[in-house]
Amino acid sequence: MKLAIAGKGGVGKTTLAGVLARLLAKGGYKVITIDADPAMNLSSVLGIDQETASKIIPISENYDLIEERTGARPGSSGSVFSLTPSVHDIAEKYGVLGPDNTRLIIMGTVKSGGSGCMCPANSLLRALLRHILINRKDAVIMDMEAGLEHLGRGTVKGVDAILSVVEPRVQSIETANRISKLARDIGVNSIFTIGNKVKNEEEKNFLYDTLNKINLPIIGVIPYDEAIAKSDMLRVSPIDFAPNSPAIKAIDAIKEILMKYYT
Repeated sequence: MKLAIAGKGGVGKTTLAGVLARLLAKGGYKVITIDADPAMNLSSVLGIDQETASKIIPISENYDLIEERTGARPGSSGSVFSLTPSVHDIAEKYGVLGPDNTRLIIMGTVKSGGSGCMCPANSLLRALLRHILINRKDAVIMDMEAGLEHLGRGTVKGVDAILSVVEPRVQSIETANRISKLARDIGVNSIFTIGNKVKNEEEKNFLYDTLNKINLPIIGVIPYDEAIAKSDMLRVSPIDFAPNSPAIKAIDAIKEILMKYYT
């Protein structure tokens, strides 16, 4: 089960990614979580303590590792570097263990030469993602950066499905529609929509009606839940703070639906 979670900024991608990963791990899955969002907040939702999280070096900023594996240090001009660096051991060596034995890898972003540049850092990131998504047998939950540019680069090629998170707002749904079209362009044909922060039946009906009109299947709705906001303020994983809250129960139901597709 290799899932990428996408959507407009602020819709709740990271909360869904972290809680879904923990629920899968509690169910016996070996889970790798990938934080590919520049905000890098997935550690908090997973329940990794702040001291440990503060010491994590994103893969894209680990210049010693990049040089070791590609043969060139980021920023060096005219260097020849490997496009097929060895990455088979990076998840274990540089991934951080979290609660329920989830493993977090923070990718980071390439800060120079454009985010789509062919440079040593990008060479390593691409090879690592390809290895995790195609060669490993773990369940993978990837928290994507907001927006659409990463799909244009084909970053998520190799995932089984994209979970597109939407709020009951027109702009959020328009972003989901564009994500769906771009995903199909790069060969990802399974796109599931998940409604989040839904406050009432009117908003729920709005989501179902609008998404049905543009042929985006919706597999679950997560209600607005004060416990999620409170857990964020306290920097506690939502699943630890309020394991029986409405939002956690809704995500658990979504997990069960996904398991029917991919197990």
